[in-house]
Amino acid sequence: MIRITLRKGTNQEKPNHIANIKALGLRKIGSSVEMNDTPQIRGMIKKVQHLVKVEEIGEVQA
Repeated sequence: MIRITLRKGTNQEKPNHIANIKALGLRKIGSSVEMNDTPQIRGMIKKVQHLVKVEEIGEVQA
């Protein structure tokens, strides 16, 4: 699992970067989401790495 936090605004970003941020489920600066660590998610993060902070977190507790 990884936690993704939006650190900067998307005001002057390219439309595909804004779309990636929305697809990741981020809305406002400081908002965070927890997602499974998959190659697809990592690719989305790589496109907007200058806007987000990524943290590794432990496995999901059942």
